[in-house]
Amino acid sequence: MSDPLTAAGVLRRQADRRGDETFLVAGDRSWSYAETLDEATNLAVALAGLGVEPGDRIAVDLPNWPEAVVVTLAAAELGAVVVPLNPGYTSRELQFMLRNSEATVAVTPEQHRGTDYLQLFEKLLVELPALQYLVTVGEEDLWYDDRIFQFEDLISSGRGRSWSPAETDADERFGILYTPGTTGKPKGVVLSHGNLVRTARRTAGALSLEPGDRTLCSVPLFHIFGFGATLFTVLCSGSSLVLQERFDAAGALELMERHRVTVFHGVPTMFVMALREPDLEERDLDALRTGIVAGAPVDEALIRRAREEMAPDLEIAYGLTETSPTVSITRPSDDEERRSTTVGRPLEGVEVRVLDEQGEALPRGETGEIGVRGYNVMLGYFRQPGETAASFTEDGFFRTGDLAIRDEDGYLRVVGRKSDVILRGGYNVHPREVEDHLRSHPAVLDAVVVGVPEEVLGELVCACVHTVEGAIVSEEELREYCESALADYKVPDLVRFFDELPRTPGGKTRRQELAQTVRQEEEEID
Repeated sequence: MSDPLTAAGVLRRQADRRGDETFLVAGDRSWSYAETLDEATNLAVALAGLGVEPGDRIAVDLPNWPEAVVVTLAAAELGAVVVPLNPGYTSRELQFMLRNSEATVAVTPEQHRGTDYLQLFEKLLVELPALQYLVTVGEEDLWYDDRIFQFEDLISSGRGRSWSPAETDADERFGILYTPGTTGKPKGVVLSHGNLVRTARRTAGALSLEPGDRTLCSVPLFHIFGFGATLFTVLCSGSSLVLQERFDAAGALELMERHRVTVFHGVPTMFVMALREPDLEERDLDALRTGIVAGAPVDEALIRRAREEMAPDLEIAYGLTETSPTVSITRPSDDEERRSTTVGRPLEGVEVRVLDEQGEALPRGETGEIGVRGYNVMLGYFRQPGETAASFTEDGFFRTGDLAIRDEDGYLRVVGRKSDVILRGGYNVHPREVEDHLRSHPAVLDAVVVGVPEEVLGELVCACVHTVEGAIVSEEELREYCESALADYKVPDLVRFFDELPRTPGGKTRRQELAQTVRQEEEEID
């Protein structure tokens, strides 16, 4: 019998309980829990026939397609480890991650958004000895060699063959998800079955998810927000997952209306864009009840408006890839002020401390680094024992690199990244505080504050601003706006306007890239 705290165990349990109920929706097709289990089992049988064994790594380089879900669950049946990858990665990035993870199999589109993945991976098969097989998703009738297979052909070849799922327990690793971390160099975060299942169950419980719920997945499945907080919360709650290949606000609203979606997760920008859609009021979104907004700072005005116009029980959460991802989340029972200005309280069973530089716990009300210990914390960074050890305190708290204040009742207020602090004239400037104030200006859609080296003060405060479409605002006006509410050393010395701020696939601003751009511009001016 499968361990109920493994991905395979959860899938089989849901298929037994609600086999005919819808699990997955993509385009005009849908799959029940029983059908999804059947597809995953057939693929697992076929891969096992190729020699894929428990512990082997299977790279999934797919958009939000149903095949990405099936491959993930097939890996669970095999006892293999899934490695979700961004289809937008360059050849060099893919090569690094495939080599680092020692992936045995890669699953990829044949063609997607102008990229010939078959050609790309044919080269990688030659360069990476560990990569034995390529599985392609597509409809073209192509000639393959004995190492390249079509997804549907493998599904067909596995039908009707006897099969016993691998014996896997909750503590075994299931996912390796790559994150740039604080250095910008990719690190493979190793998550166990138990990390993902336990965290998803607690997250689903905080949102009161039930089998009748339908979650729209617009965040990428290759990102922890889509992988853990969306796919796994749906699987663990026995509800339904509606896939959107790539987020666009109009398309998301259409899917919400058509499928009577009850749950929608996203980064703040996604909600901003949805709320700006001209036909929002005409859409029938009465079914939409809850969801998570996370992945970037959440403006108080935005969360209040999103609750009023979209999902009344939309909650703010905080987490990282290393924490599977949820650490804390607001609840409908919280008072409105805390529910709109904090990231809530930790999940049950998750310990959180605010730490000083030495890793010691600080008193409530003081600013320090968030430390996390519990069932949600990763097993470590893949093949990086030194990096792993350096990320934990002596008593086992993972050092997140995020700065926060924890109040007397345990609510967390995140104030920024430890590495983002700007040192101006002997004062510490936390970008988050300045960014939150700038975003409250009616002409500002988004803002990121970075430090620019300066000989006298050490660093200048530079605000990178993305304005609302059609808005006209000057640098001086924004500086005066900040002077009215912030200490003088926090007021931006520089304001730079951008048509768009660079973002990661998960929705976070590429702060280091933005800082480098601004610093180069300042050097050219000098």
